[in-house]
Amino acid sequence: MITGNTSGLKTAQLKALERIAGRRVSPDLIVSPELAKELCAVAFELARQVGVLLSRSGQVEAVMVGDHKSIMIPALRQFKASGGRLKGLRCVHTHLAGEDLSEDDLMDLLFLRLDMMTVVKMDQGGATWLSSAHLVPQPVQEKNWVVLPPEIPGRQGHFREFIAGLEDEFAKARPVREVDAGRDRAILISVTPLSKVKAQESMDELAELARSAEVIVLDTVVQRRDKINPRLILGKGKLGEIMLTALRLNANLLIFDQELNPSQVRSITDHTELRVIDRTQLILDIFARRALSREGKLQIEMAQLKYMLPRLTTRDDALSRLTGGIGGRGPGETRLEVDRRRINDRLSKLAKKLKEVSREREQRRSRRRKKDLPVLSLVGYTNAGKSTLLNTLTNSAIVAEDKLFATLDPTSRRLRFPEDVEVIITDTVGFIRHLPEELLKAFKATLEELHEADVLVHVIDASNPRYGDHVQVVEDLLRELELDTLPCLKVFNKIDLVEPEVVAEQLRLYDAVALSARDAATFGPFLDKARSLVLKKWQRRGGHAQSEIQEHPPCTPVSSTT
Repeated sequence: MITGNTSGLKTAQLKALERIAGRRVSPDLIVSPELAKELCAVAFELARQVGVLLSRSGQVEAVMVGDHKSIMIPALRQFKASGGRLKGLRCVHTHLAGEDLSEDDLMDLLFLRLDMMTVVKMDQGGATWLSSAHLVPQPVQEKNWVVLPPEIPGRQGHFREFIAGLEDEFAKARPVREVDAGRDRAILISVTPLSKVKAQESMDELAELARSAEVIVLDTVVQRRDKINPRLILGKGKLGEIMLTALRLNANLLIFDQELNPSQVRSITDHTELRVIDRTQLILDIFARRALSREGKLQIEMAQLKYMLPRLTTRDDALSRLTGGIGGRGPGETRLEVDRRRINDRLSKLAKKLKEVSREREQRRSRRRKKDLPVLSLVGYTNAGKSTLLNTLTNSAIVAEDKLFATLDPTSRRLRFPEDVEVIITDTVGFIRHLPEELLKAFKATLEELHEADVLVHVIDASNPRYGDHVQVVEDLLRELELDTLPCLKVFNKIDLVEPEVVAEQLRLYDAVALSARDAATFGPFLDKARSLVLKKWQRRGGHAQSEIQEHPPCTPVSSTT
């Protein structure tokens, strides 16, 4: 394959390039003296840089023609990285003025994960010296590569053994048996203008999200930049370091804390040849794993399709000649257009199904209103302990784990307060900062449940050092959902993990009550305050909070979405 700047070449010159494309060198040599001499002769005649990509077997995979100062390496998607590490290709090319390896050469070595980058220094007599560089598992003098001493073409031997040893050095950093466990292995990346403390807080939360998605976190990278690179998000040098880290640790996934646009995902993927996702996509994946109900699955599918629609990149130009002009538009629909149409059709069907679900929910709420029972809704930041509290209050067995978004599907149970007051208590999906807009829209039917609440119970994780920020996030989202006018009882949970004087200060600042969701003996203040708020709200509505105890024993389920 001959690529690059071939315009204006004569037939004889093209044939000379074709002869180079048919060459083969010994696997133990970086390049043979004959091939080096031939590259120099063609480059001297064309006054352009000329190079080849050689496989480990010594086969010429591509011949490249550049200009006087540089050479362009073609896309290497068809070449899989050997052993998940180095590419299995080495680049050998000429420098017309006898200069050393350039910065561009070293960046290509790094970004393309080449086995080696070699420059053939030349003069009018042909090839003189080889200047080569290769990647290293650990930086040497703050550089991710090592430049070898100059060599004469043909005197370099044992190249195959050298590369095998280099691969072993990369492999030692992480045992293969661990990375082959079928789980994604990720490097977490944040590029932000925020302070170091704020950036680290957001990164810690991203790590928790990754844990919830069962992703192995190998490394984290935080880069503070006042101005974000519009194409690659971070600097090219930093991206190169991340690539080398991924190479050393056998990472197969990059997760960005910031939301990426489709163009940025493509650019980073093209540079790194790794899968790239952002925080939004990670949250969507967690929701897709955890949704159990029909409604939840519909909502997640809709959110994922809306997220995916602007990110479709599949192109098929095979029929492009048929699409132009009158009478040619019908048969020429591209694959991309077909995919978009199918997604839009599916979105329309999902919207209809969710409307049906919303009507069913409204009917259930109507029946509940007829029974004249007040409603308490648990809200709060994800992993604050809402599901655990509901389980302990009602002797239920809802899934409750120490993970972000362990519970997604809304659940309702009946609870009897002292003095024969019965209420419906509901658990809803947890909130999180920067909750994806697609999810907020998709869960509209679920969040409508909150509008039927008489009292909101805002559960707060007292043991989390960033609980103040979490309270603000929840209050902002409640305001966005127009729920900030409802009576709200703040409840600090997990007090068994916090010093008593700290809890006392929290209660004073937020006018709240405290408990441990695992210990029913701590529920007294919460039950008294909740009962008081329910009766006050219910009396204003003219309702009756009394229930028929014999007919409805305490803590029996009203409805459960699982």
